[in-house]
Amino acid sequence: MKEAMFYEKIEDAKVKCHLCNHYCTISPDKRGICSVRENRKGTLYSLVYGKIIAKHVDPIEKKPLFHFYPSSRSYSISTVGCNFRCMHCQNYEISQYPKEHEDIPGLKMTPEEVVREAELSGCKSISYTYTEPTIFMEFAYDCARLAHEKGIKNIFVSNGYTSPEATRVIAPYLDGNNIDLKGDDDFYKKIVGGRQQPVLDTIKLMKELGVWVEITTLIIPDHNDSEDFLRWVAEFIKSVDPAIPWHVTQFYSTYHLMDKPRTPVATLRKARQIGLDAGLKYVYEGNVPGEGGENTYCHSCGELLIERFGFFLNKIKMKDSKCPRCGAHIEGIGMP
Repeated sequence: MKEAMFYEKIEDAKVKCHLCNHYCTISPDKRGICSVRENRKGTLYSLVYGKIIAKHVDPIEKKPLFHFYPSSRSYSISTVGCNFRCMHCQNYEISQYPKEHEDIPGLKMTPEEVVREAELSGCKSISYTYTEPTIFMEFAYDCARLAHEKGIKNIFVSNGYTSPEATRVIAPYLDGNNIDLKGDDDFYKKIVGGRQQPVLDTIKLMKELGVWVEITTLIIPDHNDSEDFLRWVAEFIKSVDPAIPWHVTQFYSTYHLMDKPRTPVATLRKARQIGLDAGLKYVYEGNVPGEGGENTYCHSCGELLIERFGFFLNKIKMKDSKCPRCGAHIEGIGMP
């Protein structure tokens, strides 16, 4: 255990957690909504510090980040726990584990060991992913600071529910963040267990603080696939920065949301076109390799610049972050 960051002590040995936008008030011997932060005699502790439940070397495209050192590898880690309860969670075995069990499993690792393994595996970055990285902020923060000193980039793959306080502390060490924008406020309340507005605020704040942001919307039939909603998302992204890449991704049934079919490719294509028509520069179709919607095209002349198949790059036709045909600048971090 490690004493938590971002909390205050209040009356009757209770604490108020400021890590995420739930702002849980936690009584003694109780845990917050994430189930991995526990009040012990008026002190809040992280139960997952250095307890790694998953670690892999992934293509950066798996995050998905398409405009962040394309074709590089990212050392990816996670602990158990999450501050959401998404009915369609694809990693529910680890994200929801602490809500259903008393123990906190994981392989004990230090920040030094994480960074060393990232170095030895030739990774350009470390990704805090698979579950919500905010809930293991103390460990992610220590790893990120050390990685920053070594020249290794840091990435969150996040639900965007990080509090403004925590966002401002991690941002100087965070290079990229793929944030889910899941649905409207009703969707967040019914399917996720949260609210939409804090996510919108986090997206804007991350951009203001200089973090490279990409956005993912997993499109679920009959839940968030209406043209009105998709158009609203596109307009919101454009209002923040039209160069933010938007990933519209195919849903498949899982966990507690088994009554809906896979998202039709036609729906993804429609969503992509809505984004482009709204003025977004880069919109990608996810989970449908080989359909063409995962390629990067010049936003100015339409030239094919990066050809992808799933997580792999088949062809790169750009240099110095510019389109070879018209010279338009292609936004991103570490672009070819």
